[in-house]
Order: sequence, then C-alpha cells, then structure tokens
Amino acid sequence: MIGPRRLLPSMPALLALEAVDRLATVSAAAQELSLTQGAVSRALQGLEGQLGVALFVRERQRLRLTPAAQDYVRHVRVHLTGLSQASLRLRANPGGGGLSLAILPAFGVQWLAPRLPDFARANPGVTVHLSTRLRPFDFAAEGFDAAIHFGRADWPGAEHLLLLEEVVLPVCAPAVMPEPVTEAEALLALPLLQLESRPGAWGRYLAQQGLPGQRPVGMVFDQFATMIQAAIHGLGVALLPEFLIQDALRDGQLVPAWPARGHGLGSYYLVWPRDVPPRPPLIAFRDWIAAQAG
Repeated sequence: MIGPRRLLPSMPALLALEAVDRLATVSAAAQELSLTQGAVSRALQGLEGQLGVALFVRERQRLRLTPAAQDYVRHVRVHLTGLSQASLRLRANPGGGGLSLAILPAFGVQWLAPRLPDFARANPGVTVHLSTRLRPFDFAAEGFDAAIHFGRADWPGAEHLLLLEEVVLPVCAPAVMPEPVTEAEALLALPLLQLESRPGAWGRYLAQQGLPGQRPVGMVFDQFATMIQAAIHGLGVALLPEFLIQDALRDGQLVPAWPARGHGLGSYYLVWPRDVPPRPPLIAFRDWIAAQAG
C-alpha cells in the first residue's frame, strides 16, 4: 500500500532536488532540466514546505544538502532510476516480456550471444536487453533483473545459479612456438601476456603445474578480446579461459603452448535479487540458461 499522498512530492520537485544535489547549483540544475532558475527554486521551496524539513544549507551561490537530505536524495535517486528503467521497458515491450540483463563482455560475446537465438525462438514474447557491467552493483539502483557474475557465489542479497567453472589454457600463435615444449618451465622463456584484472593468473597456473613462487611479467591488456588478438598475431603466450578460444583453436589460429588445463579464479553465475519476486521473463531465462549450462 502506498503511504499518505500528502507525503508524496511531485516529480518536478524530486527531479529538481536530485539535479541540485548532483550539480550543486540551481543554475546548473535549471539548465539540465530546461527550466528557469526561479522554477527550480520554487520547486525546492515547495518540497521543503511539503515535507516540513529544511533540505539545504545555503552557502553564497551554492546549495548544500543537509545530512538528512543527502540520505533522502539517495533513496529518491534509486526510485527515479527504477521509474526510468520501467518506462524504457514499457516503451520497448508494450505487450510485456522485457528482461534487463547485465553481462560481462567476454562471456556475453563468446558464450551467451551464440546461444541467445535459441532463447528467442523458444520465448518469442521476451525481449532481452543487454548492458555491460564489469563489477558487482546494487540491483535496486541499476534496475537490472539479473546479471552474469564471475567469481564466487558471494554477491550480497542475490540468488546464484552456477553456469560455468572457468578452465584456463596457455595458448599462442603457431609461429611463436614451432616446436612443442617438453616441460611447463619452458613457458617462462616465452613472452607471457597478462590481463590487468588478473595479475596473479600466471603464478597461480604455474603453481598448479608444480612451479610455485613464479611471478612472470609481460605485456598487459585490459580486456580478454584484445589479449586474444595479440596472441593470434604472435605477441606471446596468453592464459585464457578455454570457452573463449574454442573457435581459434579449431581454426588453428591458436595452439596450446602447454597442454595442461588449469583452474581459473572462479566461476560464472547468473545472479538475481533475492528480495524481489522473479518476473515470468526472468524465470523463463533462468530455466533456459540452466539447461544451456548443463
């Protein structure tokens, strides 16, 4: 049940409050909202009057929110974001059936995207909206129905469905290593490509091959996709999740530099908020992706 209507501020007042909090001046807020400064000031004064609470400390030409107002506007921003996301979903899917999913770029491109046509055929009433997010976030603030998570089953306040345990393999272009190596230690004589977000990956893999304490250095990349291309073009040996390089291995663009697989840093999960009842599109997607993951 919605609370007393007298405590529900108008949308213009809430938008004005959020903009002033973020931009710090009435003039900047007015410009963003395409309003006059007077209109923004009146909206804020009306909001203070309606709530019966002073929201601002006025310092020369700037407005600073009181500590209580800062807490209030955090809640306001979450709900404004949710309303905006709901409106976008409604416009995109006037018949219902939208699913908003946050994905990891490499997993989304190499594992999920090739399988999505099967989901679309089986669920023609569901439209999937994909957005890239590299780190965990607040579901309430972002408005996503679910996300792809890499690591452990440790996303706070979320349910987890295991999709894929990461297995890594050192690979390179055939020209980098014309003769196969006979021991894992020989990898240390080759240029080893590194991923910025996984600085200890090579040390962990080599320890799994019986070579503890190794901390090799090498060219650093910020994305798997770039590192894969670097390996294909002969810049060195890359330690990569096996599911990302199946095509390149099959086509001969990459070959194993050492045949032993290793355990990656974690696993891939589908996660969704625990305290929100799952909508039918999410239930359909969850059941489908569970079957795909086997």
